[in-house]
Amino acid sequence: MSSVGTTAPTDTFLGAHKVFLENGWDSYEAITVKETGLCITRADNKIWLTLLMAALSGILHWYHITTLFENNSHFSHLSALEREMVFRTEMGLYYSYFKTITEAPSFSEGLLMIMNDNITEYPLVINTLKRFNLYPEVLLAFWYRMYTGMMSVIGISTKSCWIVNRGEGVSPVESCEGLGDPASFYVAVIFLLNGLLVSVFFIYGTYLSGSRFGGLLTVACYFFNHGESTRVMWTPPLRESFSYPFLVVQMLLLTYILRAPNVSRRSLIALSIVNALFMLPWQFAQFVLLTQMASVFGIYILGFMDSCKLQMILYAHMASLGACFFLMFGNSMLLTSFYASSLVVSWGILELGPKYLKTYRKDIPLWAVKGFAWVFGTIVLKWLMCLILGISDDAHISNLLKAKLIGYKDFDTSMYTCALEFDFMEKETPVRYMKTLLLPVVLAIFLAISLKTYQYVLAILCNEEYMERQEDHFIRGEIVYHTLQLVIFTVLAILVMRLKLFLTPHMCIMASLVCSKQLFGWVFRKIQPGTLVVAILAMMAFEGIANVQKEWSIVGEFSNLPQEELLMWIKTNTKEDAVFAGAMPTMASVKLSTLRPIVNHPHYEDAGLRARTKIVYSIYSRKPAKEVKRELLRLGINYYILEDSWCLRRTKPGCSMPEIWDIEDPANAGKIPLCKMLSKDSRPFFRTVFNNGIFKVLEVSRE
Repeated sequence: MSSVGTTAPTDTFLGAHKVFLENGWDSYEAITVKETGLCITRADNKIWLTLLMAALSGILHWYHITTLFENNSHFSHLSALEREMVFRTEMGLYYSYFKTITEAPSFSEGLLMIMNDNITEYPLVINTLKRFNLYPEVLLAFWYRMYTGMMSVIGISTKSCWIVNRGEGVSPVESCEGLGDPASFYVAVIFLLNGLLVSVFFIYGTYLSGSRFGGLLTVACYFFNHGESTRVMWTPPLRESFSYPFLVVQMLLLTYILRAPNVSRRSLIALSIVNALFMLPWQFAQFVLLTQMASVFGIYILGFMDSCKLQMILYAHMASLGACFFLMFGNSMLLTSFYASSLVVSWGILELGPKYLKTYRKDIPLWAVKGFAWVFGTIVLKWLMCLILGISDDAHISNLLKAKLIGYKDFDTSMYTCALEFDFMEKETPVRYMKTLLLPVVLAIFLAISLKTYQYVLAILCNEEYMERQEDHFIRGEIVYHTLQLVIFTVLAILVMRLKLFLTPHMCIMASLVCSKQLFGWVFRKIQPGTLVVAILAMMAFEGIANVQKEWSIVGEFSNLPQEELLMWIKTNTKEDAVFAGAMPTMASVKLSTLRPIVNHPHYEDAGLRARTKIVYSIYSRKPAKEVKRELLRLGINYYILEDSWCLRRTKPGCSMPEIWDIEDPANAGKIPLCKMLSKDSRPFFRTVFNNGIFKVLEVSRE
C-alpha cells in the first residue's frame, strides 16, 4: 500500500497542495486507507472543501453585482445607444476601442485602427495601446469575435432582439439580449472576473489566518461593506474592474513567498506574470506597487526577511515592469515612475549597502539609515529620470499630493481636488466601518500585531541570540507586511476618498487574522475559533445585512433623452470629419456613439492632453471670446458642446469652473464668465446650431 511519501498515483495531487500542508492550515495530517489502495488525506478533503466554499462565494458575488447592475439601469432592455450612454465619462472612452475592434472587418484591422488612432486627439495620430492600458478591450474583442464566429458556424443564435416601447412621446427602440450583444458580452466578462475575485478573497483569508473561518470572515466583511469596497456594479468598464482582481492574486502569491522558507522559481515566475496582469490594464497600478515595495522593504529593514528573498522579489518585479514596458510600446510613465525608481534603489541598497556600511557606527539605528536611503534615493532617481527624459506626464500626481498636504493650487490640481472622489475621506466612512464592526476588529488585530512586532524587534536589539529561540514568538514577516500595507492604504484613503477601494478590501483580509493562532492562541484555549467567528459575524450582521438590503433596494431605469438627442443630432447633421470639443465626459460619449473626431477626453494622465483640456475649458473662464475662439481654432475645432451645468456647478466653495480659472488667470478675475454670456447669445464669434436646454452646440465661426 502506498503512503504519502511513495510514488502512488495520488502523489501528483499531493504535490500540488503540499504548500498548504507545510504552511499552517489547521491540523492537516495524512492518513492511509489500506482498503482502497489509494492515499487519501484529510488535507485533500479540507482543500476540496475550501475550494468549494471559495467557488460558492464567487458565484454569490457574481450574482450580487450582476443583479445590482441590472436593477440600477435595466441594462437588458436598453437600446445599443442607451447602453453606450450608460458607459459615461472614461468608461465610454475605453469601451469605444472594444467597439472599434468588434466592428472592424477583421480583428487585425481593428487592432491597427486603435494603434493608429486619429479620432481621440485630433489631429494627432496616437497608439492608444501605448497610452490607455487597453489590453482588456483587445482581449475581450478577440474573445467576442471568436465566440460570435464559432456560434455562427454552428448555427446557434447568440442574441434575441425585440422592440421596447419607451412611453408616450419617446420613440420605441430595439433592444437585444444575450452574449451576442457586444455591450452585454463586455460587462458579462467583467462580472465573471469580479465574481472570481471573492473566491480568491476566501482562499486568501483562509491561507493568511490558517483557518477556513478566516476566509468566511473575509468574505462576510466584504459583503457587509460592499459599497465601500468596489464600484464594479455601477461602473463596470473602469480600469480597476479588470486590474484589481489580479492585485489580490498577486498579494496572495507574495504572502506565500514571504511565508515559505525556500522560494521556488515557479512562485517567482507566477508573481511576475500576475504582477504584469495587474499593471497592464491600469495606469494607477504602478502607484499601488510602490506602496507594496515600501511595505516589503519595511519588513526587510525590520529583520523579518533576509536580503536574498528580497532580491528575488525585486527581480520578479523588474521582470514584470520590463514586460509591461515592452507590451505598452515603451510607455515612458513606467520608466519614470516612483515604482521603477524604488526597485532600482532597493536593489542598490542590497548590493552596495554591505560595502559602504562596514564602518557603520550605531549612533543611528541601521533600519533608519536604510529607510531614509530608500525614500531619498527613490525621490531623487525619479526626479533625475524625468529630467533626463523630459517627461512630466505624472507631475499632476505630485502636485495633487502637495495640494493635500500644503494647500498648493493650480488648474490641474483643482480639477482633481474639486471632484468629490478625490476629496479627503468622508467623516461618515469610519462611522460605517464602526457600525459593521470592521474597524474595531481590525484595530484589535493591528494592536496585537504591533505589540508582538515591537517585542520581537526590541528582543533582537537587546539579544542577538533571540533569533534562535522561535517558540512562542511572533516572527511571521508576511503578517507584518500586511500591517504596513494597511497603514499605507489608510493614509492614502484619508487623503483621497477614492482610494478607500484599496483600504476596505484589505481591512476585510486583515479581519481574517482573528482566527490566527499566532496572534490569538491564548484566546482559543478558552473559546473555539468557530464560536468566536460566529459571534463576531452575528454582531456584524445587524448593520451588514442592512447594507446589503440597501444596495438591493436601488432600482431604476437608465434614461438620458437630452444626451440622446445631442448624439442623434450630431450623427444626422454633421460631417464625419467634423471636430468636436467640450467637457471631458461628454467627449467620450461623442467619440463612442458618433465616431466624430474629438480634441480632448477624460484620460487625464498625459501632459499634452492636460494642456489641450485647459484650452478647451477656457470657454468657462472669464477670458474675452475673441481670444478663446482663436485658441479653439488652433486646435482645429468645428463644434463646441457647451453645458450650462459646467458653468454654474459648484461642488464646494472655490470649485466652479470660473473660480478654478481665477487661479490660472487672475488678470480677468471679477469679469462675467464667458460661458454665461455665450449661453445667452453666442454671436459674433460662435453660432448656436443645436440647443435642448442641457446641451448647446456652438459652431466655431471661421470668419
